[in-house]
Amino acid sequence: MADSVPSAVAVTVLTGFLGSGKTTLLNHLLKDPDLGKVAVLINEFGDVSIDHLLVEKIDETTVLLESGCICCSVRSDLVEAMRDLIAKRADGRVPNFERLVIETTGLADPAPIVHTLMSDPLISGQFRLDGLITTVDGVLGAASLDNHPEAIKQAAIADRILITKCDLADDLETLKLRLKDLNPAAVMIECEHGNVAARELIDAGLFDANFIPHADRWLGDAEIKHQHAHHHDHAHDKAIRTFVLEAEGPIDFMAFQDWLETLLATQGENVLRMKGLLDVKDVDRPVAVHGVQHVFHPPATLPSWQGIEKTSRMVFITRNLSEQAVRDTFAAHIPGQLVKR
Repeated sequence: MADSVPSAVAVTVLTGFLGSGKTTLLNHLLKDPDLGKVAVLINEFGDVSIDHLLVEKIDETTVLLESGCICCSVRSDLVEAMRDLIAKRADGRVPNFERLVIETTGLADPAPIVHTLMSDPLISGQFRLDGLITTVDGVLGAASLDNHPEAIKQAAIADRILITKCDLADDLETLKLRLKDLNPAAVMIECEHGNVAARELIDAGLFDANFIPHADRWLGDAEIKHQHAHHHDHAHDKAIRTFVLEAEGPIDFMAFQDWLETLLATQGENVLRMKGLLDVKDVDRPVAVHGVQHVFHPPATLPSWQGIEKTSRMVFITRNLSEQAVRDTFAAHIPGQLVKR
């Protein structure tokens, strides 16, 4: 199992439907010193207001900004762009950076980007997923969720949901309830004109140096358990389910792996996201697992159980996959340990 904190570059994936304010947010974040030494991968330079910040053009795809950030345009392949950044950092063509922000297109499914971070042999050792940020338009967000499955998925798998244009919204509470219903584990933030502090968005993931005190927040299981049931009026939303599985006593990790592999082989497309902290036999520390659809990060052993309830908890966000079906497969591989609902 992996060590607790690798020295790879933290990656923040910024997604959200067309016109939801991703670029406005990014322009604001690039001026925030709390973002640190950061590189940014965007689709086109013209989408981001960088002309007044430009210090020098390193090559046709890379510019250095006054803030010290490196901004790169992804002309074709994301993997190639990420490899190129690492190569330029290694030979000194760009300054050192400790964080990467990837801004997706408005119609993008963020899952393939996460797959790349976790599975590409030349990327996974250099980068690690810190968090998924999804922007939702406070005015048009409900219509996007109604009409575009991509918007549903972007919100459902996010670590942070940023509701934009709050100053223009007429019925923000209804939208917030719907988003909370879709993804109760996500931290929800309201903002105007992209004005949100970087520290509220970064260090959202498993490898935050202060992860232990925030373990429950990372899982979000308390929010899910205490979530009041709302009646869905939207066909796309009905397919999304969020639930928590708990297991009593240390579990056999090989049996857990067999179960997870079986589940993903048969239902991987429908497991939008899973996070878990496991109490594993013969391991005296928590083992963290997380993944998106078919691809999971290698399990990581955290420093200690201090401040964390010593039990196995797994949070699922699924599409067209019931909690009972997941429970049944778990019980078949690891009988007698699931906590009854």
